[in-house]
Amino acid sequence: MIQKFNRSDRRALKFPAVHPCEGVSPEILLSSLITLSQHICNNQTKLFVTQRRNARETVRQIGILLVYFEEIRSRGLTLSDSFVLCFSELHLTFQKIKFLLEDCGREGARLWMLMKSEFVAMQFRMLIRAVATALDVIPLSLIDVGGEVKELVELVARQARKAKFDLDPDDEMASRRVLFILNQLEKGIEPELSSVKRVLGYLEIRSWSDCNKEIKFLEEEIGFDCSDSDERESPFLSSLVGLTSYCRGVIFEELDNRNAEEQTDARCGAAETLMSCFNPHDFRCPISLELMTDPVTVSTGQTYDRSSIEKWLRAGNMLCPKTGEKLKSKELVPNSTLRNLIQQFCVNNGISISSTKSGSRSRDITRTIAPANPAAAEAIRFLSKFLARRLVFGTTDQKNKAAFEIRLLAKSNIFNRSCLVEAGTIPPLLNLLSFSSKSTQENAIAALLKLSKHTTGKKVIFESGGLSSILNVLKRGLSLESRQVAAATLFYLSSVKEYRKLIGEGPEAIPGLVELIKEGSNCGKKNSVVAIFGLLLYPKNHQKVLEAGAVPLLFDILASSDNAQLIADTLAVLASLAENFDGTISILQITSSLPLLTRTLRSSTSRAGKEYSVSILLSLCINGGVEVVGVLAKDPSLMAPLYSLSTDGTSHTSKKACSLLKILHRFHETSASGLMSPAAPHERFVPVW
Repeated sequence: MIQKFNRSDRRALKFPAVHPCEGVSPEILLSSLITLSQHICNNQTKLFVTQRRNARETVRQIGILLVYFEEIRSRGLTLSDSFVLCFSELHLTFQKIKFLLEDCGREGARLWMLMKSEFVAMQFRMLIRAVATALDVIPLSLIDVGGEVKELVELVARQARKAKFDLDPDDEMASRRVLFILNQLEKGIEPELSSVKRVLGYLEIRSWSDCNKEIKFLEEEIGFDCSDSDERESPFLSSLVGLTSYCRGVIFEELDNRNAEEQTDARCGAAETLMSCFNPHDFRCPISLELMTDPVTVSTGQTYDRSSIEKWLRAGNMLCPKTGEKLKSKELVPNSTLRNLIQQFCVNNGISISSTKSGSRSRDITRTIAPANPAAAEAIRFLSKFLARRLVFGTTDQKNKAAFEIRLLAKSNIFNRSCLVEAGTIPPLLNLLSFSSKSTQENAIAALLKLSKHTTGKKVIFESGGLSSILNVLKRGLSLESRQVAAATLFYLSSVKEYRKLIGEGPEAIPGLVELIKEGSNCGKKNSVVAIFGLLLYPKNHQKVLEAGAVPLLFDILASSDNAQLIADTLAVLASLAENFDGTISILQITSSLPLLTRTLRSSTSRAGKEYSVSILLSLCINGGVEVVGVLAKDPSLMAPLYSLSTDGTSHTSKKACSLLKILHRFHETSASGLMSPAAPHERFVPVW
């Protein structure tokens, strides 16, 4: 059976063509060859902005051979072994020609095809020569297809042998112009718009969406390079991304046909999981700059990897490496919360914990921190300054468009964020939050969300007085979308210790987040829940979360939601609240709290959900006393998941599961003996409904 040819995941200019299977009949081979030729001839009406002559000549020659193949089939002629061998070679070559023509006309690949035009012309030349070689050995005299058809085939063979398929002079001129522009950028010279427009005109890139398709294609190619561990072309691809991003932001004023993904990329502004929401920089030791495997906190409140800070202290240093303050003691307090966050982050992102210990860094993280090419860096810097000016001096529509461009640029690239922050885009974006346009407010808050992931971005937002503006959007945003993204922005801001305190002290932040849990979509609930989790890392915010009425709403999520990740995030917040006695009281005041938690432990498909459930139940037993333990001890279905986690869970979860099992076993033992252990003097009991 012959392999199908459509490969949507095929990388440009890669030709995974195959021979027909050895056992295929001559009739099937001929039929497949005709179908393949028809596909190639269908390119006759396709727009080729580069390789025009080569593509046209190739399609013409294959069209003549198609007549030959159809004539053989219509006459029902029998193919000898020599014909089958030649047709098999043509079949292989035609597959590659089909792929090459697809790439030359591929949407979004025009700039890349231009810059590879010399290579592409060589491919046309090699493939047509392969056709000529196969035709040379076809025994035309052995098959009666008519003298006119034979003459056509012989003509194709002669032309294929002689055809030059050279690089088109216009393509060569246009590619040189692109290289000149990139060279200017590399030297820190902003290119003349007239020169850039000539290139875009040659490639018939005439709109914002055309330019955006080019960027997406180039970014996909960079992704292919990284996934294949072959990054030889990534720097040049990055320079083209920088240039096309510059064109999209500076040259095209109108936003036409934005696709749904671009419009909604910030609607679920918090990261996909609670554990991956933090900026990877927050997980790196300030001393070694590597991911921390055993984070510990010193007396100044700063956190370091244990091995790094111990080495620092052994060298006789008694100053905090980050703040310069004198350390009051050498005591190192394990930061278990951060350790769990880092471990889950590594699991979610496919990063080996052992690789972080050996000092290697994740390429997926680091490759976005610094630009792969100087031209790309300068293009983004020029664009960032342009957008900053537009935010201040542009018309209302221009400001909205600039905010949208920033939203896209800062989406997943750390270097872009740093350029945008340095260019001064944050203060004018904050001003846009008070605009009466819903679209402008949505774009501005989504852009600020992306910039709040950057360390300096957080600082600038606070120093610019941006917290009050973001809280105003959270409470009174013009759309639910804006409110939900504001919640996600608060989460990223809360990753800084001192900002958690400032956010929590405001009278609107926590009540606003709790209100959004009640009113928001699944995405809004997720953003609010993870923002509350971030604020709970500051202990004094616990009581404010309880007073705002968060606990009943969190249990409503557990009772009604089927979103595994939202449930896991909700359990993370409840686990944090349950560590305090007041939190335990609030949880146990929910009539169905214990049944819901035990059901979640049994049924959760999320490992994190199970682990948080154990943590909550253990805290409830410790703070709630014998009555809570008694209720749990009566549930035999609790034992199986606890035993499973005690052996298969993380070391931290395994310890908690073992502790809970010991408490339940001790209760059973004392109950069986008719004795109840007297409560310790400090032990308090709460009613369990």
